[in-house]
Amino acid sequence: MPNSAYITPVLLLVASNVFMTFAWYGHLKFGSKPLWIVVIVSWGIAFFEYCLAVPANRIGHQVYSAAELKTMQEVITLLVFAVFSVTILGERLTLNHAVGFGLIFAGAWFVFRGPF
Repeated sequence: MPNSAYITPVLLLVASNVFMTFAWYGHLKFGSKPLWIVVIVSWGIAFFEYCLAVPANRIGHQVYSAAELKTMQEVITLLVFAVFSVTILGERLTLNHAVGFGLIFAGAWFVFRGPF
């Protein structure tokens, strides 16, 4: 695939962020479990996130700058988190969330826009 260096990092970052969101926030559904257990389980889940994020950044750095990769990761994190928050945690996203996320997306636009 000729554009795999552009697309593969995005796909890997999406997958890694799914793992990381479950590692960081999935335990909130199990508030009665001892903290030491959820820390260990979360750490185990995060291992798989690293197995995807590190190659995503290694491959992506062929065509993206480090700043672009980090910005991409943050935007993907927000999108994955928003879906997770609503579907798994049953929380509502408010207008304040939308405005805040929109400002972050605007920042991402400037990063990818290129030099002025």
